[in-house]
Amino acid sequence: MPIDAARALAADPRQGNIGWDHKDIQLYHLGLGAGLPATDPDELRYTLESKLHVLPSFATVAGAGMAMMGGLAAPGIDVNLAHVLHGGQSIELHRPIPVKGSATSSAKVAALYDKGKAAVIVLRTEVADADGPLWTSDAQIFVRGEGGFGGERGPSVREELPARAPDRVEERHIREDQALLYRLSGDWNPLHADPEFAKLAGFDQPILHGLCSYGMTLKAVVDTALGGDVSRVRAYRTRFAGIVFPGETLRIRMWQEPGRVLVSVTAVERDDAPVLADTVVEHA
Repeated sequence: MPIDAARALAADPRQGNIGWDHKDIQLYHLGLGAGLPATDPDELRYTLESKLHVLPSFATVAGAGMAMMGGLAAPGIDVNLAHVLHGGQSIELHRPIPVKGSATSSAKVAALYDKGKAAVIVLRTEVADADGPLWTSDAQIFVRGEGGFGGERGPSVREELPARAPDRVEERHIREDQALLYRLSGDWNPLHADPEFAKLAGFDQPILHGLCSYGMTLKAVVDTALGGDVSRVRAYRTRFAGIVFPGETLRIRMWQEPGRVLVSVTAVERDDAPVLADTVVEHA
């Protein structure tokens, strides 16, 4: 049987060591489109090592995706990677991420949900350094054709957006080469670079990484609604609702509430087609 829920949930966590320094941080930020204009003091916080701070979504690439691939190779999980979609992502920050770090990563299958015709695997990664916990990250992996194993259906979390107009609307252009740069942070899936592979997957051209849109959105929220202070971010979650192509523009709508910002992200050039939904940034 492709999924043995009891075995997968009982499996020991996969342990590993990860490390990063300012070059990894700078490369990640550049992959999100940081550095324009190059001499802007606000952008130098993302690109110049002497002024560097760390956008919390860097947690999704620290260790170059060890958690996702390790989790899908866990005991009890035997799925066709061609049927795998990244359905959602959340991170909880226990304290700000340092510019240079060495940490231990513990990854496991935290939950398995039976959606009937599909399965949802929640892969949880907990990262800590010598000073204690740094972050907890959950990747929700949607696997087509792997439902029906008799598990719980799981929660359906939807964030209702306020009926009023958004407090802020930001637009972020995606450079033509942005996916090529972002993939250097560790996601080498050819879907984001190879036109022939993209066509085999049903797309006219390579698509942008969902986690790149995720990072771009958090940067827009931090830079505008949070006054540029990355340390204010406590948690950040989203559901990947659609694709976006390099060369398009993200429209990022924000509604500010006490302790959190609700966000909707769409593709401008395709009549505001959904890109990210149920998106929340919790903050101090």
